[in-house]
Amino acid sequence: MQIVRNSEELTRAAAQMRRGGKLALVPTMGALHAGHMALVEEAQRRADRIAVSIFVNPLQFGAGEDLDRYPRREAEDAEMLEKAGCDLLWLPSVDDIYPDNFSTAVSVGGVSERWEGEVRPGHFDGVATVVAKLLLAVGPHVALFGEKDFQQLAVIRRMATDLAIPVEIVGVPTVREADGLALSSRNVYLSDEERRQAVALPRALEAARAAILSGREIADVLEQARNSLRSAGFSRVDYFALVDAQTLEPLDAAGGQMRLIAAAVIASTRLIDNIPV
Repeated sequence: MQIVRNSEELTRAAAQMRRGGKLALVPTMGALHAGHMALVEEAQRRADRIAVSIFVNPLQFGAGEDLDRYPRREAEDAEMLEKAGCDLLWLPSVDDIYPDNFSTAVSVGGVSERWEGEVRPGHFDGVATVVAKLLLAVGPHVALFGEKDFQQLAVIRRMATDLAIPVEIVGVPTVREADGLALSSRNVYLSDEERRQAVALPRALEAARAAILSGREIADVLEQARNSLRSAGFSRVDYFALVDAQTLEPLDAAGGQMRLIAAAVIASTRLIDNIPV
């Protein structure tokens, strides 16, 4: 596996890999787990060469969020990727991605405005800006993102379409622990007791899906789900909603392609999750 750390090296390496066939990119912030490896495995099914980027993007962290304590495990991540058959690991610095006098931001309207966009102002501008830079720098034929960050996936798809970036954006289903908790780099923040309580989030989503499909009133189902999370030990529920899977607009009646999305805080850790309906 080739490891590159600056844009000049990347340009040469990516061009060489594109000549070797179809190139896939898996953008990450590191602290890799089985969910990231599922993206790499899907990339191997779809392309001839696999590039992975690791960059903890400061633009998508708001004031008081966990940028400084976000887990960083470069050596362990590199070992996992090499064993998984990754061809290229790109480890850019902040100065490489955002050089002096960098003054451009990518802002995606519509799908970015509710939910995470309301709770974390500016977050999706940071996501769209860095992903646009990553895609343009690597020039992949396909890029893969996890469905756990479902709104992020919708924002990236919209951005790539609107900017006519010639890449296929692929969403990969969420990977979960045996008890249903979605894998996340932030799960390491949970104490043993908080980890036991956290499983209430996927269970609330599953219960809500069953209730919706049985024909229960949407508003009642969502309120019951929020109450169940508070009872389980979550200190705050930012949202628990049924949305249109394409537009992410809230639904008050079942129909079409739907998604249940949720974000809630347990102790000092904020968890997000979603499931299709």
